[in-house]
Amino acid sequence: MVDNKSKDDITTPTRSTEAANLYDTVRQNYIRIVDEFTKAQPQYTQSVSNLQLDYIAATKNTIQNMVSAQKMLASNGNVPIVTAPYTGEFVKQSNEITENIVNAVRINNQLTVNAINAAAENFRTLNRTIESVTEFNTSTANVWNSFLTVQRQQFIHKQ
Repeated sequence: MVDNKSKDDITTPTRSTEAANLYDTVRQNYIRIVDEFTKAQPQYTQSVSNLQLDYIAATKNTIQNMVSAQKMLASNGNVPIVTAPYTGEFVKQSNEITENIVNAVRINNQLTVNAINAAAENFRTLNRTIESVTEFNTSTANVWNSFLTVQRQQFIHKQ
Protein backbone atom coordinates (compact mmCIF):
# COMPACT_ATOMS: atom_id res chain seq x y z
CA MET A 1 0.00 0.00 0.00
CA VAL A 2 1.34 3.44 -0.96
CA ASP A 3 1.03 6.46 1.29
CA ASN A 4 -0.48 9.32 -0.71
CA LYS A 5 0.31 12.00 1.87
CA SER A 6 2.95 14.52 0.98
CA LYS A 7 5.56 15.84 3.37
CA ASP A 8 3.56 19.10 3.70
CA ASP A 9 0.41 17.21 4.76
CA ILE A 10 2.28 15.54 7.61
CA THR A 11 3.86 18.74 8.99
CA THR A 12 0.82 21.00 8.55
CA PRO A 13 -0.94 19.92 11.76
CA THR A 14 2.28 20.53 13.71
CA ARG A 15 2.75 24.00 12.17
CA SER A 16 -0.92 24.73 12.70
CA THR A 17 -0.68 23.69 16.35
CA GLU A 18 2.48 25.75 16.85
CA ALA A 19 0.82 28.77 15.24
CA ALA A 20 -2.26 28.31 17.43
CA ASN A 21 -0.04 28.09 20.51
CA LEU A 22 1.80 31.23 19.42
CA TYR A 23 -1.43 33.18 18.94
CA ASP A 24 -2.84 31.89 22.24
CA THR A 25 0.33 32.97 24.03
CA VAL A 26 0.28 36.42 22.41
CA ARG A 27 -3.41 36.86 23.28
CA GLN A 28 -2.84 35.81 26.89
CA ASN A 29 0.16 38.13 27.24
CA TYR A 30 -1.73 41.13 25.85
CA ILE A 31 -4.66 40.44 28.14
CA ARG A 32 -2.29 40.12 31.08
CA ILE A 33 -0.75 43.52 30.27
CA VAL A 34 -4.20 45.14 30.02
CA ASP A 35 -5.20 43.48 33.31
CA GLU A 36 -2.15 45.05 34.99
CA PHE A 37 -3.19 48.48 33.72
CA THR A 38 -6.70 47.76 34.95
CA LYS A 39 -5.42 46.93 38.44
CA ALA A 40 -3.59 50.26 38.66
CA GLN A 41 -6.46 52.36 37.31
CA PRO A 42 -8.42 52.66 40.60
CA GLN A 43 -5.25 53.85 42.35
CA TYR A 44 -4.71 56.50 39.66
CA THR A 45 -8.33 57.59 39.93
CA GLN A 46 -8.09 57.86 43.71
CA SER A 47 -4.79 59.77 43.50
CA VAL A 48 -6.23 62.25 40.99
CA SER A 49 -9.36 62.64 43.11
CA ASN A 50 -7.26 63.30 46.23
CA LEU A 51 -5.15 65.81 44.30
CA GLN A 52 -8.31 67.62 43.17
CA LEU A 53 -9.65 67.74 46.74
CA ASP A 54 -6.30 69.07 48.02
CA TYR A 55 -6.29 71.70 45.27
CA ILE A 56 -9.83 72.78 46.16
CA ALA A 57 -8.96 73.01 49.86
CA ALA A 58 -5.82 75.04 49.09
CA THR A 59 -7.81 77.37 46.83
CA LYS A 60 -10.48 77.96 49.47
CA ASN A 61 -7.82 78.55 52.13
CA THR A 62 -6.01 81.04 49.87
CA ILE A 63 -9.24 82.94 49.21
CA GLN A 64 -10.13 83.06 52.91
CA ASN A 65 -6.66 84.26 53.91
CA MET A 66 -6.48 86.82 51.10
CA VAL A 67 -9.88 88.31 51.94
CA SER A 68 -9.09 88.33 55.68
CA ALA A 69 -5.84 90.18 55.06
CA GLN A 70 -7.54 92.75 52.83
CA LYS A 71 -10.35 93.19 55.33
CA MET A 72 -7.85 93.75 58.14
CA LEU A 73 -5.92 96.30 56.10
CA ALA A 74 -9.12 98.15 55.23
CA SER A 75 -10.30 98.20 58.86
CA ASN A 76 -7.07 99.82 60.09
CA GLY A 77 -8.08 103.02 58.38
CA ASN A 78 -4.79 103.46 56.57
CA VAL A 79 -6.23 102.16 53.31
CA PRO A 80 -9.07 104.11 51.67
CA ILE A 81 -12.33 102.17 51.84
CA VAL A 82 -14.74 102.05 48.94
CA THR A 83 -17.48 104.59 49.56
CA ALA A 84 -21.09 103.57 50.12
CA PRO A 85 -22.59 104.35 46.69
CA TYR A 86 -19.94 102.24 44.98
CA THR A 87 -20.08 99.40 47.50
CA GLY A 88 -23.63 98.39 46.56
CA GLU A 89 -22.85 98.49 42.84
CA PHE A 90 -19.66 96.49 43.37
CA VAL A 91 -21.53 93.81 45.36
CA LYS A 92 -24.24 93.64 42.69
CA GLN A 93 -21.72 93.26 39.85
CA SER A 94 -19.71 90.74 41.86
CA ASN A 95 -22.84 88.65 42.43
CA GLU A 96 -23.75 88.82 38.72
CA ILE A 97 -20.24 87.81 37.65
CA THR A 98 -20.22 84.98 40.17
CA GLU A 99 -23.62 83.75 38.95
CA ASN A 100 -22.41 83.83 35.33
CA ILE A 101 -19.25 81.92 36.21
CA VAL A 102 -21.23 79.32 38.20
CA ASN A 103 -23.59 78.84 35.25
CA ALA A 104 -20.66 78.56 32.85
CA VAL A 105 -19.03 75.95 35.10
CA ARG A 106 -22.29 73.96 35.26
CA ILE A 107 -22.63 74.04 31.48
CA ASN A 108 -18.97 73.10 31.03
CA ASN A 109 -19.36 70.20 33.47
CA GLN A 110 -22.42 68.91 31.62
CA LEU A 111 -20.65 69.20 28.26
CA THR A 112 -17.63 67.38 29.66
CA VAL A 113 -19.77 64.58 31.08
CA ASN A 114 -21.63 64.30 27.76
CA ALA A 115 -18.32 64.15 25.86
CA ILE A 116 -16.99 61.43 28.17
CA ASN A 117 -20.22 59.45 27.83
CA ALA A 118 -20.05 59.82 24.03
CA ALA A 119 -16.44 58.61 24.05
CA ALA A 120 -17.45 55.59 26.14
CA GLU A 121 -20.27 54.82 23.69
CA ASN A 122 -17.80 55.14 20.81
CA PHE A 123 -15.54 52.57 22.50
CA ARG A 124 -18.50 50.21 22.87
CA THR A 125 -19.32 50.74 19.18
CA LEU A 126 -15.68 50.15 18.25
CA ASN A 127 -15.69 46.92 20.26
CA ARG A 128 -18.83 45.68 18.48
CA THR A 129 -17.31 46.65 15.12
CA ILE A 130 -14.10 44.78 15.89
CA GLU A 131 -16.12 41.71 16.88
CA SER A 132 -18.09 41.89 13.61
CA VAL A 133 -14.96 42.34 11.50
CA THR A 134 -13.25 39.48 13.34
CA GLU A 135 -16.28 37.24 12.78
CA PHE A 136 -16.32 38.17 9.08
CA ASN A 137 -12.56 37.58 8.72
CA THR A 138 -12.81 34.25 10.53
CA SER A 139 -15.66 33.14 8.27
CA THR A 140 -13.73 34.28 5.22
CA ALA A 141 -10.60 32.43 6.35
CA ASN A 142 -12.63 29.26 7.03
CA VAL A 143 -14.23 29.41 3.59
CA TRP A 144 -10.86 30.05 1.96
CA ASN A 145 -9.24 27.19 3.90
CA SER A 146 -12.08 24.85 2.91
CA PHE A 147 -11.66 25.84 -0.71
CA LEU A 148 -7.89 25.30 -0.59
CA THR A 149 -8.30 21.94 1.14
CA VAL A 150 -10.69 20.75 -1.56
CA GLN A 151 -8.35 22.02 -4.30
CA ARG A 152 -5.34 20.33 -2.68
CA GLN A 153 -7.20 17.04 -2.30
CA GLN A 154 -8.32 17.19 -5.93
CA PHE A 155 -4.76 17.92 -7.01
CA ILE A 156 -3.39 15.00 -4.95
CA HIS A 157 -6.00 12.62 -6.36
CA LYS A 158 -5.19 13.65 -9.93
CA GLN A 159 -1.55 12.75 -9.49
